[in-house]
Amino acid sequence: MFEAITVSQYNTYIKQIFDAEELLHNIKIVGEVSGLSSARNSVYFSLKDEGGMISCVSFYPSLFLNIKEGEKVTVTGSPNYYAKGGRLSFNVSRIEKNGKGDLYQQFLMMKDKLESEGLFDPAHKKPMPSAIKTIGVITSKEGAVIHDIQNVAFRRDPSINIALYPVKVQGNGAEDEIAKAIEKLSNFDEIDVIVVARGGGSLEDLAAYNTEKVARATYNCQKYIMSAVGHETDFTIIDFVSDLRAPTPSAAAELLTKEKTSQIKALMGLKSSFALLINRFIDNNISKLEKIENAFENKIDSFFANKNYELGLLENSLTKLDPTAVLKRGYAKIEQGGKVVDKAENVVLKSSLEIKFYDGSVIAEAKEVKK
Repeated sequence: MFEAITVSQYNTYIKQIFDAEELLHNIKIVGEVSGLSSARNSVYFSLKDEGGMISCVSFYPSLFLNIKEGEKVTVTGSPNYYAKGGRLSFNVSRIEKNGKGDLYQQFLMMKDKLESEGLFDPAHKKPMPSAIKTIGVITSKEGAVIHDIQNVAFRRDPSINIALYPVKVQGNGAEDEIAKAIEKLSNFDEIDVIVVARGGGSLEDLAAYNTEKVARATYNCQKYIMSAVGHETDFTIIDFVSDLRAPTPSAAAELLTKEKTSQIKALMGLKSSFALLINRFIDNNISKLEKIENAFENKIDSFFANKNYELGLLENSLTKLDPTAVLKRGYAKIEQGGKVVDKAENVVLKSSLEIKFYDGSVIAEAKEVKK
C-alpha cells in the first residue's frame, strides 16, 4: 500500500505529467469564445462546445483585438497546470477566427424570428408612467444588482418602494422563473413598473434572456417593463422586446426615479431666496411708507397751519365787527321801545331812550330832534 502524499506533491506530479507530454504541446483546439475579459497584459476566456469547456489564458492581448464573444475560433497553445493552486488552463499563443459560434447563431435566429412576428414593434411599446411609487425588480436576491438598484433609487428618491421578485438568472430553470415572475408582477396593482435585471456575463450566462419564453412573457406584460441585463455592450432578446433597455441595472434605477433630493435642496434654496426677496421688499416699502407718512404729516401740518391762520384772520374780522369793541372806541347804542334807533327822524319825542355804552347804559328823554 502506498504512503499518503501531500497536496503539493500531488500537484507537482500532475504538472510534471502535463509538461512531459509532448502530444499536448502546441496543439490546436476548436471552440466558441465565452466570458472574454482582459487584465493588464493578459486575456482570459473560456473555450467551449456542446460537450465541455476549458479555461484559457493568453499573454498576447494584441491577438484578441478583433475577437468577440460567441465567435468560433481555433486556438493554438499548450496546457499549463498551476501546481500551487491546482488549476489547469490552456495557454494560447495563436488564435484564428472560424466564424460565429453556435450559441450566437441561435441568438440571431431567435432574433429574426421574433422580429418577423412583430415582438420588437415600437408601436407596441408602452410609455413610461409619470408617477412611479413602486418598482418591481426581477433578479437574483444575491449579488450586487439588487443593491445597486436600491442604492441609486433611494439616493435619488427616498420615498420610492423596491419590490424584489427573486429568480435564478442563469442555468437550468432560469428562463421559467424569469417568465413566471414577469407574468406574476404584471398582475400586481401595487407595481407601477417592472425591471428585469442581472449583471454582465458571457453569451452562455445570459442565455435565459435570449429565450422565446422570456421574450413572449415580456411582450404580453401589462405593466411598463424595462430590461437591464448585463453591461452596456451586452444585448439580449429581451432588450428588443421590452419597452425600454437600460444599459445597466444602476441606469435603470436612475431612469425610473426622479431626483427628489436635489429637488428638495432646490426648493429650500428657492424658499431662502424668496424669503430674502420678501424681506427686501418689506424693507424697501417700509422706507417708502415712511416717506409717504412724513409727506402726509407735513401736508396735514401745513393744512392745519393754513386753517389756523385763516381762523385767526376770521377771528380778527369778527372782533372788529363785535358791537362791544365799537362801543369801546367811544360809540354808543341807542334803543327806544326795544328797537335800535339808527336815524334821528326815528326818535319819538318825549319818550325815554336807552343809551348803551360798553360798560353800562343811561336812560334819557328825547325832547327835541335837531338836523
